[in-house]
Amino acid sequence: MAAHTSQSVAKAAGSEVGPDADRAARGPSRRTDSRNRPGLRRALATHWYAWAMVTPVVLVLGVIIGWPLVRGVYLSLTDATERNVGRTIGANHIEATYKFVGLDNYAAVLADPVFLQRLVWTVVWTVACVSITFALGLALATVLNREFRGRAAYRMALILPWAVPGFVSVFAWRFLFNRDNGILNKILEGGGITAVPWLDDPTWAKVAVIAVNVWLGVPFMMVALLGGMQSIPGELYEAAEMDGAGPWQRFRHITLPGLRTVSMTVILLSTIWTFNMFPVIFLLTRGGPGDSTEILVTQAFREAFVSSPRDFAGSATWGVLILLLLMIFALVYRRSLRKQGEVW
Repeated sequence: MAAHTSQSVAKAAGSEVGPDADRAARGPSRRTDSRNRPGLRRALATHWYAWAMVTPVVLVLGVIIGWPLVRGVYLSLTDATERNVGRTIGANHIEATYKFVGLDNYAAVLADPVFLQRLVWTVVWTVACVSITFALGLALATVLNREFRGRAAYRMALILPWAVPGFVSVFAWRFLFNRDNGILNKILEGGGITAVPWLDDPTWAKVAVIAVNVWLGVPFMMVALLGGMQSIPGELYEAAEMDGAGPWQRFRHITLPGLRTVSMTVILLSTIWTFNMFPVIFLLTRGGPGDSTEILVTQAFREAFVSSPRDFAGSATWGVLILLLLMIFALVYRRSLRKQGEVW
């Protein structure tokens, strides 16, 4: 009887209080949801300063990058050359007569043996430069991460190649590689070694461009990895040393894992930069001797500015293919990082 009475009282209380309580609970939650989902007008009114700061950047990027990209993709689907594009000669204006050809340019480039040759050398050039640059940057960062006299001076000296404009550095190396008057061959001749045709032999020319690009890329790699090393807590090294771990063990089990995130980022950036490194190839060897050091980006330049008649559609096709290759690489790289537990 007492149980039945208590249940009746509970039901009565629930019937009287429940609806009001439910309405009181539902009402504020709906208003909160509406406040948490503001419209575009409210977002603009609330964050107008952020939008004002971002808008000029978006417009500039759209003009500098967006429009040329769209224009390049469109030209790659036409047969545009310097003979059929619109141009003005004196007071006369000649209308464009090029036509839409679809994917014919892509089929022609992919079927051309030149594309495979340029792609293979570009991949070899990129892998060699990035791997050597990373190894040297890691070694130098490890050395500079220790306390020793004159460390600041060594840091400045090693960062110097990064501060010098790229074209100045390449021209300096071109003088060093000169077969007859270059300093390198003078040193070799002084040691009784025959002068090396650095820029005249296809194999040595490839070695030369890789060496110059590594010299230009090591400072960035060193600074990035040195910053990563300095962010690793020193207590980890102290604990490992107390446990009897040697220098190699500390480097392998503490330094390398601690540099994983930084390493993945700088390797990606270095790969993209090296894949498109036009100045070193063009200023040092002009793609020669012959076409032995031509990479994909210099071939695109040759199609647009060197060949006669200048093939704008072909150059745009090469450029779009380069972009697609880098996008595929970035996606594969990102997926591999996610499988390793890295968030990127």
